[in-house]
Amino acid sequence: MKVKIDIECTPEEARRFMGLPDVTELHQQWMSKMQDMVGTGGSEDIFAQWAQMGMQGLQQWQDFISSAGGAQAPKKK
Repeated sequence: MKVKIDIECTPEEARRFMGLPDVTELHQQWMSKMQDMVGTGGSEDIFAQWAQMGMQGLQQWQDFISSAGGAQAPKKK
């Protein structure tokens, strides 16, 4: 037997229903800081730190870019 339930709700309603914390303010602060860093050239420091970590740093960078663009990074097989 299969049961299918479709629920229409906004992301905010879903977050509240699932009991997840509201991190909107934290996200806004983080994005503001990242924009400031990119605008002032501070992003080079981030690249240097990630480069020291090798492939793990590259994966973190790819994950960051994917999440910033709203896409998901492909899963490794």
